[in-house]
Amino acid sequence: MLTELSEHILIVTINRPDTLNAVNQAVWDGLGDALDRAQTDPAVRVVVITGAGDRAFCAGADLKAIARHEFRTVPHPHYDAWGFAGVATHPIGKPVIAAVNGIAFGGGWEIALACDMVVAADTARFAFPEVKRGLVAGGGGALRLPRRLPPALAMEILLTGDPIDAQHAARWGLVNAVLPQVQVLAGALDLAGRIAANAPLAVQATKRIAAGIEGDRVPAEDAGWLSNAHELSLVLRSEDAAEGPRSFAEKRTPVWQGR
Repeated sequence: MLTELSEHILIVTINRPDTLNAVNQAVWDGLGDALDRAQTDPAVRVVVITGAGDRAFCAGADLKAIARHEFRTVPHPHYDAWGFAGVATHPIGKPVIAAVNGIAFGGGWEIALACDMVVAADTARFAFPEVKRGLVAGGGGALRLPRRLPPALAMEILLTGDPIDAQHAARWGLVNAVLPQVQVLAGALDLAGRIAANAPLAVQATKRIAAGIEGDRVPAEDAGWLSNAHELSLVLRSEDAAEGPRSFAEKRTPVWQGR
């Protein structure tokens, strides 16, 4: 795993291009650690996850590593609680963008689906081929995809195991943007930069509120806002909440303190 912090953006790279960035134990733990760092480091406002090389974002679990029994056999209370690849059940309060620079198969697509936004290369392909190998997309794919797509489309993808290209993914709302392969990381960083330029506490509270009503969880009227009253109170009492209107009135760029 490679990490780099630049302009409040934590860039996390799966650095196993020789295996199409397949997830072994080191990747699993490293991705989880990176998200944990992002959550606790006030210098980090947005996370971008990508893969090394120009062929793959992530080809899913490293089946050869599984066959060689290289994964932990005794559950780890810290890392295993985060789910597949340290991401599947590891929500954080800061936005996470997937820069999908190539294939995202199986667990690779599950990583992307666990992110808040996706910028994909025009060469990217997405698939859940697990059923072709007697397996199940159990790292969140079989749960998250039907919440993002009409049920019949999700079932076709999950039960055939056939891939879709980036253009189809964008047409169905699974991808925010499709760019030439050489521009995909730059495009993701541009999106991250536009988010990082906003008030960090407000961005984080907005993400947590939105995530609380995602999918098939439909709250009663105003329940989402009421259940997040503490979040809203913290933001409205913050220095940034005063800085926003003040900078607008003074016709200048706001200077966010994150407090």
